[in-house]
Amino acid sequence: MHTTKKIFIASTRQNDGKTVFSIGLMLTLQKYFRKVGFMKPVGQKYLIINGIKVDKDAVLIQKVCGIKDELKNLSPVAVEGGFTRDYLDEPKKGFLEEQIVTAYRKISEDKDIMVIEGTGHAGVGSVFDMSNADVARILDTPVVIISIGGIGKPIDEVSLNLSLFRNKGVSVKGVVVNKVIPEKQQIVEKYLRKGFDRVGVPLLGVIPFAPALLQPNLYQICECINGKTLSGINNFHIRIKNIVIGAMTARHALDYFKQDSLLVTPGDREDLILAAIESYSTNEVRALVLTGGLYPHKSILELIKKYDIPTMIVSEGTYETASLIHELVVKITEEDTEKIDMAQKLVEKHINLEEFLRF
Repeated sequence: MHTTKKIFIASTRQNDGKTVFSIGLMLTLQKYFRKVGFMKPVGQKYLIINGIKVDKDAVLIQKVCGIKDELKNLSPVAVEGGFTRDYLDEPKKGFLEEQIVTAYRKISEDKDIMVIEGTGHAGVGSVFDMSNADVARILDTPVVIISIGGIGKPIDEVSLNLSLFRNKGVSVKGVVVNKVIPEKQQIVEKYLRKGFDRVGVPLLGVIPFAPALLQPNLYQICECINGKTLSGINNFHIRIKNIVIGAMTARHALDYFKQDSLLVTPGDREDLILAAIESYSTNEVRALVLTGGLYPHKSILELIKKYDIPTMIVSEGTYETASLIHELVVKITEEDTEKIDMAQKLVEKHINLEEFLRF
């Protein structure tokens, strides 16, 4: 009789790197198993594809990992606007549970191993009786918790999540601590092992912080600020490492132009724009955002287009635009091949797969 191995990937909060970890894990598992399946039972951020609401992460992982299963089964429950109120008015626990179980059975029937991704911390979804702990219980799957750290913070947060999983009778097989400062990795790992031993859960890996995974490309920035493209659209895949706000003289700005910088400046600050154009040839300033709805002089705009410098314009002011970019939560996309490769290598290098796969 065919038996499918399965693991539920939970986290202690949003943006702990759960989806990036899931991508790296899926690609790694595909080296060891013939058929690897994926599912995100409850999704809170969805796309509408062919009239069906599908979680964004499920769509991403389907494309990146070459999954052939139907999207509606990869993401059986999508939490849309008003979902919570409607559920509280008329609870349908049995209906949601049936959707998830049915979808899981269809996907898993020919799989060697299933990766099931949760959403947020253990209690997310409790309001409609489908918390991560509830879903893991329904699917009878052990859990790995992703946290970020530090030492004290991940141990505290994992302990809190452990209590709910254990209360629901769910087995937590281990913890992965993500985004650890590389210089502190050795000492952090030593004390994390001691701390997690005390709460009775093994440490399965410590993944160092990789700044490149958080660096946005110009497509993401343009979407975030609702920018209008003026030039350089073919280079919008470029990742930005440094943001320079055009609030100084051109002479002082040169001190802030570092490799792969984005200059955010009013469109009439032509001194700064000219300095940025000069720095473009050395890959210091890679792109421009012109604010206030202001265009530079015609001759400068011609220079920007001549060198095909990625440039966008927005109606908002410099401060508002820069704030939006700083607050941008960078999510991996299927075009981010470098980041996808990095995610796989981080999992392969820093996760104890032998212990991880001990079911």
